[in-house]
Amino acid sequence: MSNIAKVLSRRLDRGEVVGTNKKAIPFNKQDYQSLKQECLAKGTLFCDPTFPAESNSLGYNKLGQQSPKTIGVEWKRPKELCSKPQFIVDGAERTDICQGALGDCWLLAAIASLTLEKEILERVVPPGQSFTENYAGIFHFQFWQYGQWVDVVIDDRLPTRFGKLLFVHSAEGSEFWSALMEKAYAKLNGSYEALAGGWSTEGFEDFTGGIAENYDLNTAPPHLFKLMQKALMLGSLLGSSIVNTSSHETEPVTNLKLVKGHAYSITGAEEVHSYGRQVQLVRIRNPWGRVEWSGPWSDNSKEWNSVKPEEKAKLVHSAEDGEFWMAYSDYIQHFSKLEICNLTPDTLSSKAVSRWNYNQFEGDWKVGSTAGGCRNNQATFCSNPQFVIKLEEQDDDPLDGENGCTILVGLMQKDVRKDKRFGRDLNAIGCNIYKVPNEFRGRNNIHLGPDVLLRQPSFAGINFTFMREVSKRFKLPPGEYVIIPSTFEPHRQGSFVLRVFTEKEAAASPMDTEISADVKKQYISESDVDPHFKQLFNQIAGNDSEVSVFELKQILDSVTSTRTDVKTDGFSMETCHNIISLLDRDGSGKLGLVEFHILWTKIQKYLEVFKKHDTDNSGTMSSHEMRDAVKEAGFQLNNDVLQVIISRYANQQYAIDFDCFVGCLIRLEMLFKMFKTLDKKNSGKMELDILQWLCLALS
Repeated sequence: MSNIAKVLSRRLDRGEVVGTNKKAIPFNKQDYQSLKQECLAKGTLFCDPTFPAESNSLGYNKLGQQSPKTIGVEWKRPKELCSKPQFIVDGAERTDICQGALGDCWLLAAIASLTLEKEILERVVPPGQSFTENYAGIFHFQFWQYGQWVDVVIDDRLPTRFGKLLFVHSAEGSEFWSALMEKAYAKLNGSYEALAGGWSTEGFEDFTGGIAENYDLNTAPPHLFKLMQKALMLGSLLGSSIVNTSSHETEPVTNLKLVKGHAYSITGAEEVHSYGRQVQLVRIRNPWGRVEWSGPWSDNSKEWNSVKPEEKAKLVHSAEDGEFWMAYSDYIQHFSKLEICNLTPDTLSSKAVSRWNYNQFEGDWKVGSTAGGCRNNQATFCSNPQFVIKLEEQDDDPLDGENGCTILVGLMQKDVRKDKRFGRDLNAIGCNIYKVPNEFRGRNNIHLGPDVLLRQPSFAGINFTFMREVSKRFKLPPGEYVIIPSTFEPHRQGSFVLRVFTEKEAAASPMDTEISADVKKQYISESDVDPHFKQLFNQIAGNDSEVSVFELKQILDSVTSTRTDVKTDGFSMETCHNIISLLDRDGSGKLGLVEFHILWTKIQKYLEVFKKHDTDNSGTMSSHEMRDAVKEAGFQLNNDVLQVIISRYANQQYAIDFDCFVGCLIRLEMLFKMFKTLDKKNSGKMELDILQWLCLALS
């Protein structure tokens, strides 16, 4: 119950725009301003109890307490490392970021790209922080995490060895914003070691809230250079890498000074005139701050002699700073992967840039209810969450010259790095996209079943991959489409964020059943009851001609225990109390003849539905059958309600026996009846004070 309350609370927060960049959620409930003022008032420097200067914050394995890599590590504040530390010197630059002993070049490449746009940087690195004015040893940074922005507070104690920073550092030596930012990101993910190994897109997304796409340069589309130029004009962040095929070397350097298995950032894409022809160039940065490409168009290469001075002046091309130019043709030949992070509409305020349109949804794959797996699992696939999008306008100026609606879909699974220390594996995730049949267009209050989805092939989709996020760009004809995100295997627990970018405005929403109940009231009198039934009732009811809750349990258990076609471990007292609460018309706390007859009619109907959905004749019903079973019994329920039902009524094998099925339907009818009674204005809402809530919940 408390977990459900937390989920509802988070939804209320989103309704109040909590979790945006301008109203970030304090990570670990640590409020930066309050903690800073407290330290200033006491005249003390902040020491973070939630990410202490201890070995656990460094790591758990290769950077664990017993690791040789952590011997001699001391945590020091910047003022202990240099006489005049500064947060940022003359603005944040790409050259401020140099890699240390941690294998997080993917992260540093993302940070380097972040410095290209001041407005993006200030969303992550709030301005006004320094080591002089109101210094209290406390700093804060903001990161996007699975659909919302969080504000991470840290102290400025940094891991050092031999008096030098162990991890990221600036070439300047007295500048510390990048080292502190790395520490905040390590705290967010549980430790420094959790940052080892990854793709630049992950950093891109957590610094912008954008959506990433990946390109294999061996099969680069013909319009990729134009796409890179457009992405850079939109402020998108770009990263690139070369696949390392050697199992013996970690980051081997090629003859032309390119580093394999290493993350670079793309910082420019321009065309220059050389000997009367146009040459496409890309500017690339190595986060090491050194080791640059030595081939054509590298610093001081002869190719620059053919470029007019005015063109050359626009392109800084000669400095030993880790940044270099190379021809696009050489780039796609030598590099393996390109990663582009497309920004959300709110990232940049400039009116000079065009923007994507953006929709974001959160969801869960719950075992037994919504973890249906891929389409190979026909019995469960349709129980996955569903989302509908309506594409009406085609692109204005398509890069590839083909008409259609560009849509970029990203599916991300949550809490990947945090769970690394617990040995949790990634799920293989992907999605299928189907065209919505004409008869269902314009409706988002339904859940498409096997009769619709399994009778047509998917229109498009993203292949299943073991990654934090999978994404793909599509060109689709105008129309309505349903997107179904899933894990590859069924019964795999997880939470996800689904994001959809479109070039033109497009309406999108969850596609789920509208909650309703259609339970027919039975109007019968004692004279309508069959005489034989009356005789049986009088035998079991006793002298008072009424059935108490204890007698009801005995009757139901006795009747169901003799049946071989259904399994039951006995009706609970709670179910029997609910039955009497629902059907007791005179307030006696017992069931009379007519009330018992209504119950018996209900149970006969429930038995018919149960047996129909016990497809393997096991005497139990699969939890994935609950949606259709409760619908046949008169209740339309969405995924949220079904998840609660499965967690309450299914057994460890996610099967539901007959007594639990009856208990669920009785409780549903009772809850709908209560709500209708209290919703006096028929508004779909009710308001209770604490006394009313307690009496209702405990009844």
